[in-house]
Amino acid sequence: MIQRFIELGEGYSDIYELLELAKANQHRLLHMMAFHTEKNEKQVTSLAVVLQLTDPGKFQALYFCREGIPNPNFTPNKRFELFQHTADELGKEIIQLSVKPSTIFHEKELYYQHLIAILRLNHYIKPLH
Repeated sequence: MIQRFIELGEGYSDIYELLELAKANQHRLLHMMAFHTEKNEKQVTSLAVVLQLTDPGKFQALYFCREGIPNPNFTPNKRFELFQHTADELGKEIIQLSVKPSTIFHEKELYYQHLIAILRLNHYIKPLH
């Protein structure tokens, strides 16, 4: 089984692609998630769409817009509202987590490994077998 974050961007115009991925794959949609953090003294949020494993192949895609959206708990914004609206349409609750910023990791891949570990420990995704 392979679990991989696929970064689309920081959540500007690419958020529309993230929303379309959720809608087009609603039969495989597992979670819609918001990761809140502080980066460069700003409260920001990353948004993610987590899909079920492919069969065959056992690949789990986690589509991601990284740290480009204002944290809606501090600054309400249209991009998060669109994400919330899509979650509502698809019957999903947005799972919200507070995490460390990507800037403290020397490589982006280490950041994504950190997030995968958090998701596994909280049983949002399955551990490798």
